[in-house]
Amino acid sequence: MQRYFVKPENMTDSHVTVTGEDVKHITKVMRMAPGEKIVCLNNQGRQVVSQINDIEQEFVKADIIKEIHENSELPLHVTIAQGLIKGDKLDLVIQKGTEFGASDFYLFSAERSVVKWDGKKINKKLERLKKIAKEAAEQSGRLIIPSVTFFSSWKEMLKEKQNHEANVFLYEENAKKKHHSDLSEVLDSSPASLLALIGPEGGVSEEEASAYRKECFRNISLGPRILRSESASLYLLAALSYQYELLR
Repeated sequence: MQRYFVKPENMTDSHVTVTGEDVKHITKVMRMAPGEKIVCLNNQGRQVVSQINDIEQEFVKADIIKEIHENSELPLHVTIAQGLIKGDKLDLVIQKGTEFGASDFYLFSAERSVVKWDGKKINKKLERLKKIAKEAAEQSGRLIIPSVTFFSSWKEMLKEKQNHEANVFLYEENAKKKHHSDLSEVLDSSPASLLALIGPEGGVSEEEASAYRKECFRNISLGPRILRSESASLYLLAALSYQYELLR
């Protein structure tokens, strides 16, 4: 069955109302008719099987048939703080990061970021990335759509550390020195939430690394190989899934 996120206020005890672009997907792409079933989610953890009973140009209404009590969310709340990177690499980070279980994405302009976001286009870029996250969440069976937030600088983004129990940044110097135990040591404390900072193509600068450490971020390695910026978060999320889901 097709999955659609709806506004929380559009899901009651008995029915669901689908609005926005999903109406076009239901009617024009999937060519559904009254009587067909869809899965609807309110982005707050509730998911239901619904049967379409009314299709209009601006909305689709469906009766709730049953609740689905399944949790596909990563047990650890993970925020990926990604320095701005070139081209469509950021699309990949958002799409695949959502599939791998990230809860939030922070995008920030790092010292070595070649890409600079123009102030007039920031909202448009964010809306596009949020749409990618929504579609990836629907495809992968997520219960929530990860948030996507932009910070104009890494200094501004650092203020968010207080909202996480553990804070780390990926540092290639650790890998070069063969220091690979840091991540496992962080996870041994069983944090409920983790903020992971990832630099752009040029990596984390010395000034940034020094500032992160002063803010009690731990520098970690993801093994002996140097990963591309757009690969690092996916590697990390896969490792966390293995640690928190597959081993249990």
